[in-house]
Amino acid sequence: MTNETDAAGEVDGGAGPELSIVTPLDVPGQPRLDLDRALEAILFIADEPLSVVHLAAAVARPLAEVRAAIARLRADYDGTGTSGEPRTDVADEQPAARGIPSTSSGHRRRGFELREVGGGWRFYVRAEYDALVADFVLTQSSTRLSQAALETLSVIAYKQPISRSSIASIRAVNVDSVVRTLLGRGLITEVDTDAETGAILYGTTGLLLTNLGINSLDELPHISPLLDDGQEGFDLD
Repeated sequence: MTNETDAAGEVDGGAGPELSIVTPLDVPGQPRLDLDRALEAILFIADEPLSVVHLAAAVARPLAEVRAAIARLRADYDGTGTSGEPRTDVADEQPAARGIPSTSSGHRRRGFELREVGGGWRFYVRAEYDALVADFVLTQSSTRLSQAALETLSVIAYKQPISRSSIASIRAVNVDSVVRTLLGRGLITEVDTDAETGAILYGTTGLLLTNLGINSLDELPHISPLLDDGQEGFDLD
């Protein structure tokens, strides 16, 4: 009878990591797949956060094993540990023999991290490299949002639910084409209608949260300190 593993993959009582037995990842006649590397490969190509349940289904492993693997990967990328699935069939081998880099020279923190956002896991650039990557993306991408679109998106994010006329009033320009652009990008959506005027009210989508790397709009910075004037237009009380 084995003890249960916790989220970090350690057995209660300090007896060491619980080792997996043969699983669907070990297909006869095919190279043995390491759980950590398998999850890493899936997360690498994911264009949205993946839940632990989704990942567990993809690799046909128990939730506890997937959580432990995620913990190992995060430690690896943070430079505080080494990833690589503990296994009964290689338990006596040295880490290098299992394809795990030697730790003798220490770990290096990666330029990316595995972050839990919106109920799932996804790779994100580390905060200290945000400015560098943002500059690269802005100079390389021909589909980036215009300044007008960014300003309109900010108004919606802070004032939602909000109608086009209210957005136009705040920005003092016509916003019809910009709103259509944001709708097409999936960054905003129709959330309601005004009870008095029947005007469509807009709000932001989960895609915006994902792109910003936050879990909720509560994590947006307070707007007042960022404005020199016109604070009354952004009065959130």
